[in-house]
Amino acid sequence: MMKKSLVSAVISVLLCVSAFNPLLDSIHQALAGQKTHYVRSRNYAVVKEIRYWSGATHTRIVIDLDQEVVYKEQLLKRDSALDKPPRLCIDLTVAKLSPQLKEPIPIEAGLLKRVRAGQYTPDTVRVVLDLESVADYKIFPLSDPFRVVIDVLGTSQAPQKEETSKLPLPSQAQQPQPFKLVLDPGHGGEDPGAVGPTGLKEKDVVLRISTKVRDKVRKELGWDVVMTREDDRFIRLEDRTAVAATKEGKLFVSIHANACKDRSIRGIESFVIGTTTNRDALRLAAKENNISPRQVSDLQIILTDLKLNDPMKVIPSRQLAECVQMALVSSLHKRFGQAKDLGVKQAPFIVLVGAEMPSILVEVSFISNHVEERMLRDQRYLDAIADAIVEGLKKYAQDAEMVKGQRSLSASTARSSN
Repeated sequence: MMKKSLVSAVISVLLCVSAFNPLLDSIHQALAGQKTHYVRSRNYAVVKEIRYWSGATHTRIVIDLDQEVVYKEQLLKRDSALDKPPRLCIDLTVAKLSPQLKEPIPIEAGLLKRVRAGQYTPDTVRVVLDLESVADYKIFPLSDPFRVVIDVLGTSQAPQKEETSKLPLPSQAQQPQPFKLVLDPGHGGEDPGAVGPTGLKEKDVVLRISTKVRDKVRKELGWDVVMTREDDRFIRLEDRTAVAATKEGKLFVSIHANACKDRSIRGIESFVIGTTTNRDALRLAAKENNISPRQVSDLQIILTDLKLNDPMKVIPSRQLAECVQMALVSSLHKRFGQAKDLGVKQAPFIVLVGAEMPSILVEVSFISNHVEERMLRDQRYLDAIADAIVEGLKKYAQDAEMVKGQRSLSASTARSSN
């Protein structure tokens, strides 16, 4: 079973990237018979729901099914003769369409016009994305329950205004948009997260901390802040990153409390997206993703093949994580006399998959540790954590602005020397 599941994950990834790599296309053609035989021995999968989040430059579509399927995609160019827009087609084999999904789903804004699904053949469901514009897209599967996630990336096709020689009045000048932070309190609703020795729930602690961070950031930094949840509700992991993208967040911070079977373990650690061989990091990823260790291994294969752990793309996230980690350790050590620094690491967290902005996951303390659970009940400790996170965000923003200024100065110097 483990071997079959691993083959399943590999084939799904090969299918979704084959359009960009002819060699991979030939590999998945060789493997397709083995996978198809495995799936056809089961009942038909049912496409239960299609969900979406749409912004100016990022749209995420999620196809929910009741079991695993093979899928493949095809990007079709605009057909002017038939008045058809560019289309991204996803074929789900050995699948049936729920009767509730017969009608097209209009997309009000963003990169897509609409999403439609139909029974393309007796055993294939085709989902079609009618595109406004697309620069790139990524497709990847997630498990428990099985779903296919499609991220469409592009640039907004806002209509061009007629040129005019008149200068805008001061009141008409475009006002700079405030910097936007997306905070993600982990877990919620039916998912309590980790539970401490005396019953303290992770979902409650991280919501309190996130609310404090939100209020402090708005007051002290003047940033716009969006929270993925502001009350005790369950939100799927892929939905959280979608909120960050469609709200055009500039930074994404997911806040959690750690846990371990060894109740003596304590400390603070921060994470960026990536693969790892560290057993503790893999254990934590399984916990936060709510999947098995085997499925974490499958997820690491997907991250590698989709190049979602590209070191160059992770650098800004690592810099953000280092700023927040350093501020947390320094502040808590100064105010409470103890704060074990477990460092900045990388691990395959679903909540960070597909994020286009610097994104981190912070484990503020071990709720499974008797001492740290008691401290997490103390409002002074929660205030200190929130203060430190804000300080880390401020430091990152200052460093990023300094680098931006240096680049502008270098470019200006280069132009003047020519």
